Amino acid sequence: MPELNIYEVSASYLMISNYGEAIKETNFWESDHARAGYCYLSWNAGAGRLLLPPMWESFLPDMSAAEYVIVSRGPWAPAGGHDALEILFEDHSDNPFVVHIGIEQTDRRLADDTSGFLFTVWMRGAEILRRPGHYRRVARLPWLKPWRSAKS
Repeated sequence: MPELNIYEVSASYLMISNYGEAIKETNFWESDHARAGYCYLSWNAGAGRLLLPPMWESFLPDMSAAEYVIVSRGPWAPAGGHDALEILFEDHSDNPFVVHIGIEQTDRRLADDTSGFLFTVWMRGAEILRRPGHYRRVARLPWLKPWRSAKS
């Protein structure tokens, strides 16, 4: 069943119309935030959906190399210890692709005991990547550790 979520992002509104885990419609790509290069992480129906602005297109090969995605939540040292998320695209290399976002760039906070979920990446209204996702709380960000390593 379609679901409409409207989230206030600074002075403008971000609208996301959901159809289960899919994004049916959103105004994200026309927003000032997308034009400035900020991504946004939305959650619905057990799926994390990372919305990317057009300027991120060159990073798609790095993201696509991932076997799964790890979302870690914790205080982000470079941002003064504010709550943030690390989105690590685990490709088992020494240098996996990673994105750090402030908690204001997501519409939900997951429970600490959240188990596996679906993680998708979206550009201009189309899903372009689908991977299993894992979630964890960590002592600090950046964390940059594999899923099976010591958790916080």
